[in-house]
Formats: sequence, structure tokens, C-alpha cells
Amino acid sequence: MKKLFLLAVFVIFFGVVRSQNYTIKKDDFAHTFSIVARDTVTGEMAVGVQSHWFSVGTSVPWGRSGVGVVATQSFVNPAYGPEGLDLMEGGKNASEALGILIAQDPGKEFRQVAFLDAKGNSAAFTGANCVEAAGDISGKNFSVQANMMLNQDVVPAMEQAFRSNAHLPLAERVLEVLKAAQTAGGDIRGKQSAALIVVGAMKVENPWEDKKIDLRVDDHEEPLVELERLLKVARAYEFMNKGDLALERENIEEALKQYGKAMEMYPDNLEMKYWTAVTLANTGRVEEALPLFKAVFSEDPNWREMTRRLPSSGLLKTSEEDLKTIINLK
Repeated sequence: MKKLFLLAVFVIFFGVVRSQNYTIKKDDFAHTFSIVARDTVTGEMAVGVQSHWFSVGTSVPWGRSGVGVVATQSFVNPAYGPEGLDLMEGGKNASEALGILIAQDPGKEFRQVAFLDAKGNSAAFTGANCVEAAGDISGKNFSVQANMMLNQDVVPAMEQAFRSNAHLPLAERVLEVLKAAQTAGGDIRGKQSAALIVVGAMKVENPWEDKKIDLRVDDHEEPLVELERLLKVARAYEFMNKGDLALERENIEEALKQYGKAMEMYPDNLEMKYWTAVTLANTGRVEEALPLFKAVFSEDPNWREMTRRLPSSGLLKTSEEDLKTIINLK
């Protein structure tokens, strides 16, 4: 009986998909929990998601700076992402844009979708055929939604976590919401993948500038633990980028300050130590640079070889004597 029911569902769904000129694939089954959210201070917008499905980040989260974000899940119709963003960019608010797409989707009862626009308007839809426990809660600047959950506590726990973590930066706040969902019960099947994207408040000229944060955990026993680690690494590299910008302005002290913050966050990262050492050496502070070079070389001798190659590219500007001192560190 169960097999007949599932067969009927797939026959119906395949018919629906063909009517939209869209072919269902195995990776379109993203039963999951997610959040779309906006930071009222920065105007940044985010999507966070976790699922017991491989590479959920390739299908659920969509975003466009200055426009909005979309989470499309359950039996995913990926068209909701780009088409929803186009509608919001064209002047429709989140509710209007979602309503237009839902109205023209014969498979809507299999969908779960959330939209959020750049003004903080949110809207969500949970189709009647989404697997229980399924539901959504939308409010100003956020929407949380889930299907195929262990229990009915997941979505309320997500809302509570969003409201109680307003002091955090948006990405970290979204991560706390995902962690709360998992703690409350999460996906009835378990956990496998997660993703987090953050886009800016203002429109950008180039599409590659859209995502301020773009992190995916495709297959992991503890995807949220790994996502949290990746976010911490991403934050550390943000300090490195700030240091590079300060260096371009010839503000050496500010550059070193930013590099120092990066190393504090990610002390085992050789790249951060190395380029801090290079910056010190380039500004005549070779003695300060030597312990960092030594620590890096002791971990991986390839960095010593790279140091030999840097002067010809202009990235290491030291005297021949200082270069030899660095290269011959033991």
C-alpha cells in the first residue's frame, strides 16, 4: 500500500514538473529546515539551511544584493530562486512575488518556499503535501520554515532563537537559529549538509560581488559544527582582507593590526602567519618577522621555497642579506 501511495505521488509530481518544462532530478528533494533573514542595522540578508540530503546548498538558498533572498525546499522547484529575485527586483514585495509564482505552479502543494525582500518584508508558503512535521513562521525581517521534522517544536524554536540573538552579526545569528532547530529535533532522518549565504544591502554592478558569505557543507556527520568552523575561518580571512586594503593605503600599523586579529581567530593557519611575516619584512621589521617565518617553515618547507620565489614577483622586498637570513632559518 505504501509503495502504491509513493508511486502515485511521483506520477502526480512528474506530471506537474513536465507541465512547467522542468525536469525533476534526485537532488531536488530537499526536505529540510531553513531561515531567511535581514539585519536591520546593516541591511544584509541571509539564508541558512540544514538537511539530511547531499549538498543542500546547491538548491535551497538564493540571494541578490539589494533585492532579497529566497529559500525553496521540500520538492524543490529551483525556478523560485531566480524568478522570485527578478520579481522583487522589478518592484514586487516578498508576498506579491511569492504569490505570483505559487499561483502559476500546479505543484505548489509539494513546495515549501520563503521570500524576503530588501525592506524586510517576508512571506512563506508550506504546501499541504509537505511531509510532517511541516510549517513556517514569518515576521518582519525573517521567516523560518521546515518540513519532514521530528516534531512540531522545530519551527517555534527557530523563531525564538532568531528573536533572542539580535545582538549577533547576521551570519552568526542565522547559525544559532539552525542550531536551535537541530536541538529541538531537526530533520527526522538526521543530518548531512548545510549552507549559509549572506548578500549585501545595496545592489552591486557585478554578480560575483553579490555574496558576502557563501559557505557550504556538502556531506558531514555534523554539518552545523563544520559550518560554524567555516564561518569562523571566513571571519578570520575578512580581517586578512582588511589588512590587505590597509597595506594598499600604506597604513602598515593598521594592516598588522588586522592581520593580528586574523591570527588570533585562526592561530594554526600558516597562510596568515606567512603573509604577516612578509609584511613585516617588507617594512624593514625583519627581526619581528623571523619567528613567524620559522614557525611556518617548520610546519611546511614548501613555504621556504616560495619565499625564494617572491622577490622576482615584487612581493618580497628585502635586501639579499635579509633574504638569505630568512631562507636559512632553522
